[in-house]
Amino acid sequence: MDKSDNNNIDEKVENLMFPLDTKPISTLADYVVIKALADGVMISGMTRGKETKFHHSERIDVGEVVIAQFTDNTSAMKVRGKAKILTKYGVVYSGMPEKE
Repeated sequence: MDKSDNNNIDEKVENLMFPLDTKPISTLADYVVIKALADGVMISGMTRGKETKFHHSERIDVGEVVIAQFTDNTSAMKVRGKAKILTKYGVVYSGMPEKE
């Protein structure tokens, strides 16, 4: 391994080390935080593509938290039960009547 190889490696490492606020933003990087407010909250991930199908589900109990990400495979999430859902757009509650 000669000196030019070391320089190339250093450049590659520098290119990978972005400050967090300079990374490209993609909708696939969106996260949601789901906190169960009651036992038995069900979270289901739904697929992308021609047919929408359930591909994964989790059951969480009061106080438990799931941090989920939209991906190439996950286009939607369904939350059933009392939960607090935090997104970059704000906070939503599921399983509870809204006050108008």
